[in-house]
This record gives sequence, C-alpha cells and structure tokens, in this order.
Amino acid sequence: MPHFEVIILGTGDAFSEERTPTALLLVYGGFSLAVDCPDSYRKVLRETATKADRALSLEGVDHLLLTHVHGDHMNGIESVAFYKHLVERKRLTLVASSEVRSVIWEQRLRASMGTLWDGEVLREKRFEDYFDFRPLSWSDSTTVGPFRIRARPTRHHVPTSALLVEAGGRVLGYSSDAAFDAELLDFLAPADLILHETNLGPAHSPLSALEALPEGIRERMVLVHYPDGLAESGTSIRLAHQGDVLRP
Repeated sequence: MPHFEVIILGTGDAFSEERTPTALLLVYGGFSLAVDCPDSYRKVLRETATKADRALSLEGVDHLLLTHVHGDHMNGIESVAFYKHLVERKRLTLVASSEVRSVIWEQRLRASMGTLWDGEVLREKRFEDYFDFRPLSWSDSTTVGPFRIRARPTRHHVPTSALLVEAGGRVLGYSSDAAFDAELLDFLAPADLILHETNLGPAHSPLSALEALPEGIRERMVLVHYPDGLAESGTSIRLAHQGDVLRP
C-alpha cells in the first residue's frame, strides 16, 4: 500500500531572507498535488529534490491547490501556467475557493497573461485557456485524485483555506495563513499530522499560543511559515525544513 507523503517545498514567509516561502507537495500512489506556488517554482522543485532525494519536476505536477492570493503563496502560478500552456500544451488543474476564483484572473493574472504574441498577431487569452478550475467547497469534501479534502476559512487578511486532506486512511491538517483560532484547532485536531503556521502580527498565530496547546496536539504539530531566526531562538514544537518528507 502506498504511503501518503508530504514534501516540504518551503517554510518561509513573505519577508524571509533565508528560506523559500511556505509550500507543500502532497504525494500518494504516484499522484502529486501542489499546495501553493511560490515564485521560481521549477527552481524550488529542483532544490527540494536534492534535499529530499526525490525525483521532482514540473512535468509531474499537474494539480495545484491555492489557499489564498497573497504573493508568497501564488507568485509562481504565472510561470507554471505558461510552462504548461506553451511547453506541455496542457492546462493546469487549479483547485481553489470561489473567493480566490473571483479575483485571481481579473485582479492578479490577466494583466500579464491576457495576451500572447504568436509571431504575427497578439492573441487574447482567457483564464480557461490556462486553467482547468475545480472549486474547493466550504461545506462538502472535494476530491482531487486520491485526496479527499475538507476546507475551512481562516482569520486572515484575505479569504484563506485551511485544509484537512485524507489519503490512504491518513489525514494531514494544514492551517495555511491564520490568526490563532481555537475553532480552527478543533477543525485540525483529527489529523495525524498538523502543519501549522506561526508568525508575527494579528493575522498570524503567535508561537506562545501554540506552545500553550495540550501535548496531544503539539506532539502532532510541525511549524511552517515561521519568521527568520526562530530556529535559533528555539521552540518546543518541531520546525519543518525544505526537503523534509513527512508522513501523516
């Protein structure tokens, strides 16, 4: 039976000088689902492949779940979609909430992707030329390949999806970007592995609040999206690192 693996592509935040922004690659039975897409994504995959001793390439990533539209989580989508469209001649399957769908093309991507020069004329392009969109439901589970996904909105600056992802009888919980929220912790609590963010400011979760959680939660928790310097200052909760391969 295959294992559900979570490959850590990055653990940084938007301001990190040291680390790639937080992103994940979920793998089960030969199927890969990317969660978020930082800039220079092919380079991120190559660096992670070396650290994780895994064969990773963009050709093997056809499905992307986008948690929200902040740049550190989505700036790589333009180049990934162009690569799929121009090199692989296919569309990228994009899984996201209706709130993300309502803004991602008109307010983020259309300016740079809405026209392509074919050598003779400038041709108009639509969202559907690049993406096969699949809505991420707030009320029901969403199935993507072998993964069954439940989503919950977090408290953040923009609509953001926390996730429970099940495959092979194992469950991953992912907070995405989120202010500390006891109800969010209740949502994530059934998971075998919880990836939780910690950072500064009212739209993120303070480390002190996470360290005060019951041991039964903390022992299943691994921190992501943490600020530079946290590894040196120390924490009682495990830190994720680029190239880690975790199993829920």
